[in-house]
Amino acid sequence: MSHDPTASNEPTSPSYEQQPAADPRPDGGSEESPATTPDQAPAPMPEQADATTYEPVAATTPESPSSGDEPTLPLPPYVAPATSPFAPEQGVVGAPGPAQGPFGPPTGFPPAAPVGGRARRPAVPGWTWPAMAATALVLGLLGGVLGAGIQERIDTSNLGLGATSTRTAPPLGEDNDSIAAVANELLPSTVQVLATGTAAAGTGSGFVLDSAGHVVTNNHVVAGATGNGTVEVVDSSGSVYDAEVIGRSSVYDLAVLKVEGAKGLRPASLGSSDDLLVGDEVVAFGAPLGLSQTVTAGIVSAKNRPVTTGASNDESSFINAVQTDAAINPGNSGGPLVDLQGRVVGVNTAIATTGGVVAEAGNIGVGFAIPIEQVKVTADQILRTGKARYPVIGARVDTSKNNKLVGAVIDEVLANSPAQSAGLEDRDLVLAVDGVRVTDGISLIVRIRTFQPGDEVEFTVRRDDQERTLTITLGSEVG
Repeated sequence: MSHDPTASNEPTSPSYEQQPAADPRPDGGSEESPATTPDQAPAPMPEQADATTYEPVAATTPESPSSGDEPTLPLPPYVAPATSPFAPEQGVVGAPGPAQGPFGPPTGFPPAAPVGGRARRPAVPGWTWPAMAATALVLGLLGGVLGAGIQERIDTSNLGLGATSTRTAPPLGEDNDSIAAVANELLPSTVQVLATGTAAAGTGSGFVLDSAGHVVTNNHVVAGATGNGTVEVVDSSGSVYDAEVIGRSSVYDLAVLKVEGAKGLRPASLGSSDDLLVGDEVVAFGAPLGLSQTVTAGIVSAKNRPVTTGASNDESSFINAVQTDAAINPGNSGGPLVDLQGRVVGVNTAIATTGGVVAEAGNIGVGFAIPIEQVKVTADQILRTGKARYPVIGARVDTSKNNKLVGAVIDEVLANSPAQSAGLEDRDLVLAVDGVRVTDGISLIVRIRTFQPGDEVEFTVRRDDQERTLTITLGSEVG
C-alpha cells in the first residue's frame, strides 16, 4: 500500500544513554576534627567548702574558746528526746498510742503493740508454702496450654490467608478521583484481544466503544489474523467471544472489531487529550504479558510527541502521541489510557527502547498513546465506510534525520499533487505547518496527519535563504 508522504530512509533509532552510577565513596579525604575536651568544673569557692562538706565541726565550749575575739556562750545541757519522730520506741513502758483527733479516736489503725514488744504474726503451718508453690506451677502450665491453643487459632483463622476482601472502591465522581475508583469504572470496559493467524498468534487489549459491541484496538494486534485467522475477545468476567475485524488503519495503527453475541459490555467514556497537562496523572489498562485486567498508573510525560512505528513503509504509522511513564508492556497495545475522571484520552500503542520506538517491547517508562481525537475520527470513518483515510500533500520527505538543518527537506514533489499546485518545490525546507514548528521529516508527516483531507493548511518554507508561505489543500488516501 502506498501512502503519502513516505520515508526515503528508515528513521534512525533513538538511543538512551544511561547515566553513570554515583560513586558511593566520599569525594576526597576527610579532615579529622580535633578532639573536644570537656570543660573542667571550677573549684568550689572557699565559702562553699563547708557547705558541701559533711565533716563534723567541733563545738566551742568555755574550755575551748573560739579563735575569734568575741566571747563564746556555754551550750545548754543535752536532753535526749522522749520519742523519735521517725521510729517507735522499743521496750518503753507506757509508750503513747495514736493521738486523739477532734472527731474521736482514729479508725483503721492496727491494734496497739503489747507492752514490751511488737505484735507477732500468726503462726503459718509448714505445709502452706509447698502447697502454694505447687498451685502456682499448675496454673502456669494450664495458662501456657490455653495460650498456645489461642495462638494456633489466630495463626490459622485470623491472618486472612486465601480470603477475599469485601472492601469495594467508592464510585467515581467529583469528590473521588482515586486510581481505585478509575479502575473500578474502566475495568468492565476493557477487554483482552486474542488474534491467531496462519503463521503466528498474539495477544493485545482493547476497549468497548459503544453499546453495539464495537471494540477499538491497535492494527498491529490483529494484522496477523487477517485472511484465514481468527480474533477473539475476552471480557472482564472471563467470557470469550468471537470478533470480526470491521476495518483497520496501518497509518494510524488502529482497528475496529465487532464482538458477536456479547451481552452487557459497558462502553467507555471518551475524553480529550487536548485538555491534558504535562504532569497530569493517567491510568493504563490492558493485558500485559497476557495478564488480563491489569492496571498501571503514571503521568503525562509529554504531548504532541512525533513517533513512528513499524519495520517498513507499508507498516509504518506516524503518531502525534501522548507520552506517559505508566508501565506499558507487550499485551497492553490497544488498551485505553485514561484520565482521573475515568475518560479514555488515548490508545496505548508503543514504547521506546534503547533500540528505537517499536510497537511491542518491555517497559522502560517511555510509552506512547494515540490521542483520542484521532481515534474518534478514524473509528468513525471505519464504521461509516469500512475504510480509514488520511491527509497527504503529494510529496516525498526525507526522514533520515541525517541533515543538520532544522526543518523537513522535501525530496520530491509529485506531479499533479496538492503540493505542486501550491508551488512547493524539490529541496524546499519546511519550517512550520499552520504556525507549529517542525524539526524533521517525521514531525512534518505527523503534523500533516493531525488535519483532515480537504483542510487548507499554511506551510512556512525556506528557499534560497528566503522564507515564504504557501497554502496547500490536503488530499487523501486510504490506509
